[in-house]
Amino acid sequence: MADIMRVLSRPEPNPNIPPLRPGDTVRVHNRIVEGERERVQTFQGVVIGLRGGGADATFTVRRIAAHGVGVERTFAFHSPRLEKVEVLRHGQVRRAKLYYLRGRRGKAARLRERRQPAPTSPAQASPEPAAE
Repeated sequence: MADIMRVLSRPEPNPNIPPLRPGDTVRVHNRIVEGERERVQTFQGVVIGLRGGGADATFTVRRIAAHGVGVERTFAFHSPRLEKVEVLRHGQVRRAKLYYLRGRRGKAARLRERRQPAPTSPAQASPEPAAE
């Protein structure tokens, strides 16, 4: 019985969601149903936390709305309503949960960008051709 539950609680990964980490700035495209109509709404902000694993895994995104009011939304990784998630920036953070951003405004709420190591291809690594 435990094996059946383990298999059922392991859903297929959503191909429209890239690997996320806390501190990433993302744009989430979410399908909204209004009566009989359906539309896609975007929500852009910073990932302040990832929670859970398996079928009930979620991520929380925070952005600053009008008049400096912070808005947080929690999205389920395996929701059929998630159209796609775009990662715009990778922030360099030292915490798994960025709840401290709730108390910060303006420049104090900025995160440094995580620098990606430069790709080293064989063409770049080869020395200059010897003069003959």
